[in-house]
Amino acid sequence: MSLINTQVQPFKANAFHNGKFIEVTDASLKGKWSVVIFMPAAFTFNCPTEIEDAAEHYAEFQKAGAEVYIVTTDTHFSHKVWHETSPAVGKAQFPLVGDPTHQLTRAFGVHIDEEGLALRGTFVINPDGVIKTMEVHDNAIARDVSETVRKLQAAQYVANHSGEVCPAKWKEGAKTIAPSLDLVGKI
Repeated sequence: MSLINTQVQPFKANAFHNGKFIEVTDASLKGKWSVVIFMPAAFTFNCPTEIEDAAEHYAEFQKAGAEVYIVTTDTHFSHKVWHETSPAVGKAQFPLVGDPTHQLTRAFGVHIDEEGLALRGTFVINPDGVIKTMEVHDNAIARDVSETVRKLQAAQYVANHSGEVCPAKWKEGAKTIAPSLDLVGKI
């Protein structure tokens, strides 16, 4: 079952953020755009490269009015040490969310039961807490966060421009399409 256009389920989790432990809940995702990025585990190989990539694009997420949340099945304590010991993870200015109970990984359909870890899943969530994009793939394949920024911008554009769609490779400022019967078979 697809999670697209479904409400984020209620949750409560602890996170490490800017030198403090904070609580993150489903209510934290409301009122602004959110990007939730699941990773298998702290202290692994590909995960720090993705956190560093997200950190390098963080200003773009903030400019778009979105918060980024990195989630692993570790604890928020592990995330504190990971942030302090990994130069790549240390660049993160966004919450590193612990999910040791696997509540979030299960709710978002990215839990690997046999391993107790998460698949690499990325979710763009609108200010109402509704999932608008999702990408889930094998853990051996790291993501390119610039594509997540593009998807966020596209989701925001269509949310604000009823009756328009963003074509393949659409980037902010590019032309969109207004679907109509006249266009069928002509693109």
